[in-house]
Parts: sequence; structure tokens; C-alpha cells
Amino acid sequence: MYSIGELSKRTAVKVPTIRYYEEIGLIEPFDRTTGNQRRYDTEGLRRLMFIKHARDLGLPLDAVRDLIAMEDTPGRPCAEAHAIARTHLDHIRERIARLQRLEAELARIATTNDHGTIETCGVLEALGDHHGCSTDHGLLGRE
Repeated sequence: MYSIGELSKRTAVKVPTIRYYEEIGLIEPFDRTTGNQRRYDTEGLRRLMFIKHARDLGLPLDAVRDLIAMEDTPGRPCAEAHAIARTHLDHIRERIARLQRLEAELARIATTNDHGTIETCGVLEALGDHHGCSTDHGLLGRE
């Protein structure tokens, strides 16, 4: 049996995050001590490691919840799990493409050859007028 602190150390998941996962039903303590401390068994440790790895890969909590539900029904076909992974991969690829456009635009802005004063600074001018951008880098982070 593991205390919540031990579980945190073994998984590198902070205690408040473990409590949050409990609150939203992703994990549950195996039992509580007479002092009402949470206790977890090896399944709780394994489940938390599963969640952490999925989150490290960027999967949203709803997808993690769906994958856990699938895992809890072992005879179920895994096509839906593959679909979740492919959908997330598509989102990651879209984000990478936006990041590459952002990188190109920032490189263009940063290499503006205008060693003048702030009054004529190309960087400030470029940031003030999105229409001058050479790529449609979008609103990264505000998706």
C-alpha cells in the first residue's frame, strides 16, 4: 500500500494533481486508514503512471478518461483507442505546422536589418501590423 506522498514520489505527479484526478474520477484510493489517509494499491500506482504518461504525451483528460474506460473493458476492440491516438497525432502535427510558421515569421522579424532607433525599429513595426507578416502563423495558444 502506498500513501499519497509515496505515490507522488514514485510517479513524479504532485499530490494536488493526484487529489484532482481522484476528484474527477480518474483514480480512487484503494482504502483509507483509520486516520482517513488515502492508501493506494499497485493498481492505483499503475493507473497513475498510465495517466501521467498519457498526459506527458499531451492527451487531454477526456481522452485519458475514454482510454481508461476502454482499459477497464479488456474484451473491447482497440480500434477506438487507435482513433484517439490518431486524432491526437493529427492535432500535434497541426500544432507543429503552426509553430513552424511562427518560427519563420519570428526569424524574419528578428533579422530585420534596421540598426536605427526605436522610432524606426522594424521589430516594433512588424509587431504592430499583422498584415505585413509573410505567413499566416495564426493565434498560437488560443486555439
